[in-house]
Amino acid sequence: MAKRTRIIEGTWNCTSCDTKGIPARHKLCPNCNNPREVTGKESEFDFGGVDAKSGKSLREGVTDQAALEVAAAGEDWFCAYCGAANRGDTPRCKQCSAERTPDAKAAPLQAFDAPAPPPAPPPKQPMGKKKWLVLGALFSCCFSTCLFGVWAGSTSELPGEVTGTAWKRAVVQERFTPVARTGWRDELSATAPRMPVNGAGEVAGVVNVRDCVSRQRGTRKVADGTERVCRTKSRKVACGTEEKCRRRDKGNGFVEEVCEDVTKYCSESYEDCQNETRYRTEPVFSQQCTYDTYEWKPVDRREASGSDDRPRWPELSVSGVDRVRREETYSVNIRYEDDGVKEHVLEPKSEQEFLGWKKGQGVNLTVTNLGKVEKVVPR
Repeated sequence: MAKRTRIIEGTWNCTSCDTKGIPARHKLCPNCNNPREVTGKESEFDFGGVDAKSGKSLREGVTDQAALEVAAAGEDWFCAYCGAANRGDTPRCKQCSAERTPDAKAAPLQAFDAPAPPPAPPPKQPMGKKKWLVLGALFSCCFSTCLFGVWAGSTSELPGEVTGTAWKRAVVQERFTPVARTGWRDELSATAPRMPVNGAGEVAGVVNVRDCVSRQRGTRKVADGTERVCRTKSRKVACGTEEKCRRRDKGNGFVEEVCEDVTKYCSESYEDCQNETRYRTEPVFSQQCTYDTYEWKPVDRREASGSDDRPRWPELSVSGVDRVRREETYSVNIRYEDDGVKEHVLEPKSEQEFLGWKKGQGVNLTVTNLGKVEKVVPR
């Protein structure tokens, strides 16, 4: 596609007399005759705005032949002796006639095609009285919640006394007993049972599988034909051309703008239709059967309990094929004062832990402001 080229002339502002908008072709201020400086504000050219969509300069291109010759002269240079700005094609300084030396400074290039800085945020509007009231209420609520949380989590150390202990134990005699159970045929594997010896080493077994019937075990999805399904989608398609421009700094107060027509793309909606499999749900049946096996069942139970004494196990005679299962629970009653007389029950997990507590023993309790006992230690 054909490219279109223009030369755009910048302007600079004199910091000595405050003259504005001096064309870049002038190396001296037309008002005070001071030379343009190599650094600072005078080295920053204004090339005008650009169209946000195409990037094309809003300023007219240079048509004056003299100005075009200045633009084509190359980068400006600044005299190392007097600091005056000179055209890139002049070998001597027009201000002091000094010869251009290798240490003569070139004009600084300005960056283009960089992303524009984000717009400044709008000034904050002062909050009205209603907003202040809402903010105050929220702050008050959060502050109150925080205060309550701190208060509720705070603890106190309170003295107490063990008022009694209690224990309960049970011995359960279990026997390996034949039972009938049901199961899915594909999960049943015939296994001979084995009787326990001294209450251990048994195998439940699976024998005499019988009376199998078909029952629903679950569901599954099966294909049930196809159906045409259409969905709306979008895609990018060429829709003509649009102008795009870019600029290159020539280093002498002029920029070269190159514009060309590029393909423009637009979003287009379309229907994407496909044949998709349709599914239905159907029940799944399997054979459920009755079979014989063994399991442990309680046949006798003996219990014993006591208060403020050492725990003991109840006596129970067990045959060699049976086994014994033991159960035990312990409790320690503690009385303490916290805005009145209160009771707390401690539940030791083992006999050894239980035996560490005695009636009349002094204790220290850690209690939260909500009355929860977090810890009890003997004194």
